[in-house]
Amino acid sequence: MYKIQLENFEGPLDLLLFFIKRDELDIYDIPISHITSEFMQYLHLLEHLDLEAAGDFILMASTLMQIKARMLLPKEIDTKGEEIDPRAGLVAALLEYKRYKEMSEELSLNESNQRKLNYRGNFSADVKDNPEDLNTLLKNITIYDLMRAFKKALSERPAEVFHQIQRINVSIDEQINFILNRVSGDRELSFIELVRSMNEKIRIIVTFIALLELIKMGQIGIRETFNFNDFLIYGIDQNG
Repeated sequence: MYKIQLENFEGPLDLLLFFIKRDELDIYDIPISHITSEFMQYLHLLEHLDLEAAGDFILMASTLMQIKARMLLPKEIDTKGEEIDPRAGLVAALLEYKRYKEMSEELSLNESNQRKLNYRGNFSADVKDNPEDLNTLLKNITIYDLMRAFKKALSERPAEVFHQIQRINVSIDEQINFILNRVSGDRELSFIELVRSMNEKIRIIVTFIALLELIKMGQIGIRETFNFNDFLIYGIDQNG
């Protein structure tokens, strides 16, 4: 299986905040059943990519299941005679994480703005080695947006039934060249359009990994579309 490390994958609390923002949920009144189902779907999706499911994600999945079970039981009462909300601990952790995340983003923005004013001595070498900043290449796109489009591409393919062992000759290098050819000449295309002609799920998986590698190398960028389950891919001019 192919393995790839996603450096922007920040953890289970980040994933829960993504669900809350995407579905416009009330962070103080989290629908546990809904958010647990969404969390488990993404956990299963990680297995498709052969990413190591970190212990934190497994722990969060069990925590959500425990909260879900407690909410089905009779309400617990504290010493003051008030009902105990099983979600209270999770809400507190999410709010604290959200505060730190927002402060981190603000500090990162300040650092970026300051760097434009005061370059360090060898800054030009940094630009040469890394021609496009990763945040610039991912225009309003998160790793969860990528995973959602990847999930949609897989779900649109019928279940595959093999009666004999069959090797599909496809490699990451081949799919890298395939993607670069498709976006040549300043052309943009969506991820769903890119994989539309692919009938094998393994080919879609390898193409998705090749896409991530090209982003990491700064050879392509992606940006959001009006379609919630898709994103646009465009080439980066290496001479510009």
